[in-house]
Amino acid sequence: MSPSLPTPGAPPRGHTDLVLIRHGVTGWNRERRFQGQTDIELDEEGLAQAALTGRRLAAWQVDAVYTSDLSRARQTAEPIAAVRGLPVRIEPRLRERHYGSFEGRTHEELERHQAEAWRRWRQREPDFVLPGGGESLRAFHARVAAALSELARAHRGQTVVAVTHGGVLDIVYRIATGMPLEAPRGHDLLNASLNRIRWDGSAFSLVAWADVAHLAAAPQAPLDEVGARRRPDPLESRVPRDTGATR
Repeated sequence: MSPSLPTPGAPPRGHTDLVLIRHGVTGWNRERRFQGQTDIELDEEGLAQAALTGRRLAAWQVDAVYTSDLSRARQTAEPIAAVRGLPVRIEPRLRERHYGSFEGRTHEELERHQAEAWRRWRQREPDFVLPGGGESLRAFHARVAAALSELARAHRGQTVVAVTHGGVLDIVYRIATGMPLEAPRGHDLLNASLNRIRWDGSAFSLVAWADVAHLAAAPQAPLDEVGARRRPDPLESRVPRDTGATR
């Protein structure tokens, strides 16, 4: 097992640290089924991941806990807020992307029955509105960006936890790194992972990504968003984790 990572303290003066956390695993995650804004609860393993995440954050400086209003996110946020003695604040803009008629379908079903929409989704067309009342990537990006900016401005000099969803994390990563919406994803979006960005008053930057050290003792490695693949090593990441040098 890798050594524990340094415990984050307060961000630099005038800055805001946001710790974005993907909800714990659900049964639909295992089935590679699109959840979107369908209100699915955590399964037994997801609840255990939420408890481990709360324990990990018990020693961190956390000034506020926000969550998407969907059950799987709220269930993940509750043990985090409880160990810090903080209320859970609901922020609906942290919801997952609205996937329209994709919701409830597996990848294989969509490839067979909605092949053209599936192809355009896979191509990451920014202005393609998902059928059945779904969101375009561009509209989704605007929603997430507005929520991040407001949280950062409301909590200058503080550290904020926000429990959310894999699609939101993908947008967060792109905002913090300048990665275009159209670019293929190479970054992990893991259940119950800690993903830290920092706002300096004008822009966001990446601090650490896909940190799942607290899940090392869990019986299963965390699942990645969409592909639902398990990571062979829960401590491995393509993006360097926080070394403490940024604090």
